[in-house]
Amino acid sequence: MTVQWPSASPQQQRPRRPQLAVVTYTIIALCAAVWLAELTLPGFYEQVALSAHLGQTQPWRLITSAFAHALTPMHILFNMFALWSVGRWMELALGRPRFAALYLLSALGGSVGYILLAMPPTVANPVGINWYKGVVGASGAVFGLFGALLPMYRHVGASSRSMWGVLLINAVISFTLPGIAWQAHLGGFLTGLVTAQLMMRAVRQTRRGLPNRTWPWIGVVAAVLVLALVAKYALV
Repeated sequence: MTVQWPSASPQQQRPRRPQLAVVTYTIIALCAAVWLAELTLPGFYEQVALSAHLGQTQPWRLITSAFAHALTPMHILFNMFALWSVGRWMELALGRPRFAALYLLSALGGSVGYILLAMPPTVANPVGINWYKGVVGASGAVFGLFGALLPMYRHVGASSRSMWGVLLINAVISFTLPGIAWQAHLGGFLTGLVTAQLMMRAVRQTRRGLPNRTWPWIGVVAAVLVLALVAKYALV
């Protein structure tokens, strides 16, 4: 389809070149670099993986763990394929800064969800529930992108029926296969869903001439996640 621009200027009549999904490809490159470091540097995995008992004293693990993966190739290949599939056009639709914020918030939400549903050792349960178990993977952030698709589809009037099928399949996998941190998937999904909903609300308000509140809303989501984490550690 040929795009016709309102100006008669030859330069403005040229179709715009498609933009490169810089953030998506950068995330993929970072995940690949971290995975290679895990394979080659002794002890590197232990420095980036997230466990609930280390999240309070070493909070960077809430983000670094989202760029690390299990040593088996299938883990990183599956997550990077999912990111590549949805991340490219989502980045172009939202813009690079908002897409980066959505991805990082979803990664943080996945880590927070995992910690919130973990339990420290008690007299009745000396082992606890996932309190010392290390987890890695971009799945929480990717599920956040899946969750974000629902309000984005609704915003443009598109059907999300096929997306629900994808979510159902991934939910079944998350709850049936061993070794998968479904808590992080749930936390990332809910964070992405809420963040995108607020982003779409900000877009609608801007169209009505109101101030653009995208970044204040993003700040609110980040603050809620941090407060939830603080409350969790205060109560254990």
